[in-house]
Amino acid sequence: MESFTPVASLFGGVLIGLAASILLLFHGRVAGIAGIVGETLRGDGTRGEGVFRAAFLVGLVAAGIALRLVYPAAFAAAGSSSAASVGLVAIAGLLVGYGTRLGSGCTSGHGVCGISRMSKRSIAATLTFMAAGGATVFVVRHVLGVAQ
Repeated sequence: MESFTPVASLFGGVLIGLAASILLLFHGRVAGIAGIVGETLRGDGTRGEGVFRAAFLVGLVAAGIALRLVYPAAFAAAGSSSAASVGLVAIAGLLVGYGTRLGSGCTSGHGVCGISRMSKRSIAATLTFMAAGGATVFVVRHVLGVAQ
């Protein structure tokens, strides 16, 4: 946790909440990224929805590229090269995306949008994936001794 900064974390959380609110207000859609990606890959919905989803996904990727250009240290993992970190982040993102589609939910859909609507299902889902994430970090760091 050497790079944790409460101000940057709060700012990031506010931006995520603002983006989710704008999407819900102007498009009536919940910002469930795993669902948007899955629907895009399957080609579900009308042409207008496909354009919306593509624009949403391009915006996510463009924001990541912009962050990489402006603040490359955000992608640097301890003890690894920056290129390796970006590759690991991409692989981790794909695995998380697959798992969230398999489990019918994701952190953005349940954790941001669902909890804000006081959805019991979303609260349960968020507690479940936070517990699984905590257990994974514990096992990787303290049992396997990886990623110190």
